[in-house]
Amino acid sequence: MHMRAMLAALFLAPLGASGATAPSIMLHGHRFTTELAVSDAQREHGLMDRTALAADHSMLFIFPDSQPRAFWMKNTLIPLDILYFGKDRKLVAMQLNAQPCKADPCGIYPSGDKEATYVLEVAAGTAGRIGLRLGDELSIEGETGTAR
Repeated sequence: MHMRAMLAALFLAPLGASGATAPSIMLHGHRFTTELAVSDAQREHGLMDRTALAADHSMLFIFPDSQPRAFWMKNTLIPLDILYFGKDRKLVAMQLNAQPCKADPCGIYPSGDKEATYVLEVAAGTAGRIGLRLGDELSIEGETGTAR
């Protein structure tokens, strides 16, 4: 019986692994691998305590609703571009070169009066490097789960 279970596990393991697709995003013709922040705890922690962020990597915050958003950089050790997207995934606001903050008071980086459902953080300078403009569309590839 033990041998049969091992054979079944060996046979079925590749099937489970092939079903999941690592998320990535496309923005202004550029692909970025991405980490997702879909829960309150994930969104609260974000990219805190990171010492580096690769030029082709990002973190995508997905919210269950659309409203004006504001991010801060407390305990974030690297400068970031913070990009706000509406529920239609169109870029509505940008906060460029948001600086690290280790102690209060830390600056706030709002979307202004623009409502956002998605917020993308990328390394500072990325928006300028790829020529990003308001109205550009965010394309998400792979499984995102459900925002909660």
